[in-house]
Amino acid sequence: MNINEQMKILTRGVSDLISEEELKEKLKKAEENNEPLKVKLGLDPTAPDIHLGHTVVLRKLKQFQDLGHEVYLIIGDFTGKIGDPTGKSKTRKQLTDAEIKENAQTYQEQFSKILDEEKTNLVFNGEWLSKLDLEDIIDLSSKYTVARMLEREDFSNRYDNNQPISIHEFFYPLMQGYDSVAIEADIELGGTDQRFNLLVGRKLQKEYGQKPQVIMMMPLLEGLDGVNKMSKSLDNYIGIYDSPTEMYGKVMSVPDDLIVRYFKLLTEISLSEIEEIKEKLNNDEVNPMKLKKRLAKEIVSEYHSTEDAKTAAQEFEKVFSEGELPDDIPVVEIEKDKLEDGKYWIVKLVAATGHVDSNSQARRMIKQGAVYIDGDRYDKINLDLEIKDDMIVKIGKRRYAKIKLVE
Repeated sequence: MNINEQMKILTRGVSDLISEEELKEKLKKAEENNEPLKVKLGLDPTAPDIHLGHTVVLRKLKQFQDLGHEVYLIIGDFTGKIGDPTGKSKTRKQLTDAEIKENAQTYQEQFSKILDEEKTNLVFNGEWLSKLDLEDIIDLSSKYTVARMLEREDFSNRYDNNQPISIHEFFYPLMQGYDSVAIEADIELGGTDQRFNLLVGRKLQKEYGQKPQVIMMMPLLEGLDGVNKMSKSLDNYIGIYDSPTEMYGKVMSVPDDLIVRYFKLLTEISLSEIEEIKEKLNNDEVNPMKLKKRLAKEIVSEYHSTEDAKTAAQEFEKVFSEGELPDDIPVVEIEKDKLEDGKYWIVKLVAATGHVDSNSQARRMIKQGAVYIDGDRYDKINLDLEIKDDMIVKIGKRRYAKIKLVE
């Protein structure tokens, strides 16, 4: 594959590239010397459940891998103890060794859904950062100025508002950048929100006499609400370990104006075909529902199987088009002695389904009108409901539970 063909693949969906000419030069030299490029992606193990938002940059890493380049997935076990200050209005909580170890293990299990595990160099930055002594750290600190640190938006906002900035927070971008020095990275990938950190790595490589890495920034994927970045805490995410039925149903709820973006960032459909899809949507030549069905099939097939996607599509038609209940409704047992006069507080009932993380989230779902019990909508939290066997609780569009009373 010639350089132009590689560039076409590698620049697909990229928000910012520093720089295109440098990337071409590196690809050309790699080909001439028959030596793969070192491509780096750093992950702090703070939120280990990978969703489709995370896969945008992981899929780009896989493209480099497929082209024969050397991929480094760096788990920030050391930098995780500092905490990335990106986008934070206050000092971030530092993770414990136990939390980091647990989260890192989850990442190891999940990244293989996208990357070729045998061809991925999984490393922990504690391997080199923990070996730096005070003299090394002072030397590292001397290579960047406080003025440049305060150019960073989140730091400058806190400084202007007289909010504290701890000295250790300055070390996050320095040490994250030092990762590039340690492995002599040719290319670093990251989200657009990581621009400052990625540029620090490029600057430090120059300071240490290395050829600066190319920076490739991927867009942040909007979640199912169509507005905010995909996030588990906002419950607007599609998890890569969601069941085929859940995953299919969530994709079908994607706002129409995100269809093209999801095709471009989450599938391998050709750019020419995506342009055709975009044109048809703009000219009202196709029902968006039809396109979402194809999008759902593509995504479910990738993370599960073609057969799973087919079954999920049939289940979707049954539940949402024909108004029937799904076949696999989970059963939730409630002990009779927990009832008061045969009744149960609606908030506790919703929480008992396991489809929300807490009573607080249950309250929010009820107030938003997202809770249905035996087909009736409930939006008041001050209710004690009579509990019956086989009562069906529906939360949102896709989450069901069947209640069973037990002694």
